[in-house]
Amino acid sequence: MSTHPASSDPTSTDPAPRPPLPPFTEETARAKVQAAEDAWNTRDPERVAGAYTEDTVWRNRDRFLVGREQVIEFLRGKWEREQEYRLRKNLWAFTDDRIAVRFQYEWHDADGQWWRSYGNELWEFDDLGYMSRREASINDVAIDEADLRVTPGEGELPAH
Repeated sequence: MSTHPASSDPTSTDPAPRPPLPPFTEETARAKVQAAEDAWNTRDPERVAGAYTEDTVWRNRDRFLVGREQVIEFLRGKWEREQEYRLRKNLWAFTDDRIAVRFQYEWHDADGQWWRSYGNELWEFDDLGYMSRREASINDVAIDEADLRVTPGEGELPAH
């Protein structure tokens, strides 16, 4: 069973819902994707991890993570390596409790080389709107700084 953060009510032991909640409609699925994009663009590991169940299961590229604490540790390392990170996500498909996303993000490494990372994510949510499972497949392409084009919050992503 998935575990959640406590409600903001100090007398409650119930987890606080994280809307939008399943079952998703196109509108609420798009809102969930935009909320994820906004959170990831803060590059704040604790804020991002707050959207996941305590026992979330992840596959990110070749890494397998279990639990929010491993996610936080992973994200700290990611954003130390991926400098000036900026992300754009688009809804690809959805069902009652699952969302598929395509995304692109750009970043540079410590040597100043810019990269564009292309990927797809599969998300599964519990009844309270927390992500219990995330699978991400990602490929990186070296780019020149002049080729940067990812602007968070702006429209559909180009195919390549």
